[in-house]
Amino acid sequence: METERLILRPARASDAGALTALHADPEVMRFLDPAPVGNHLRPGFHLAFEKATGEFVGWFEFRGTTDVVELGYRLHRAFWGLGYATEGSSALITRGFTAGGVRRVVATTMFVNAGSRRVLQKCGLRHVRTFHVEFPDPLPGSEYGEVEYALTREEWQLTQGERHVADGIA
Repeated sequence: METERLILRPARASDAGALTALHADPEVMRFLDPAPVGNHLRPGFHLAFEKATGEFVGWFEFRGTTDVVELGYRLHRAFWGLGYATEGSSALITRGFTAGGVRRVVATTMFVNAGSRRVLQKCGLRHVRTFHVEFPDPLPGSEYGEVEYALTREEWQLTQGERHVADGIA
């Protein structure tokens, strides 16, 4: 799968080293519990590479059932603030709603993770709830809770109509 600036492909066992290096950055993991790299080699995980350079950008998760799919991502710091999280996420959402039969996309993050919350909003997801989880070893900021965002196919279709009208396509 390709976007304007990214190539996304399914994760492979040979990607374990790149994933380990990504997860070794404490800033990348600041809002995340560590998960074994093997978890990211399952179906639904896509590695992203910059088209212009071929550099490994990070990964995107888009997995679940056709009823509900979970969206997630993790990018190298060098690629933060460049719009890649929004670009990759939006492409997966579009494919899920147009070709994958997905009915609802959900995503969660820590309340204090303002960057990820902004990406989810840019992708059209809306805040559904804030909730609290008891963690044995809580991360800093966990006292403010976790947030869930969601987008249904119907909501997405409405925004697509608005985009076409704004672009003069309607």
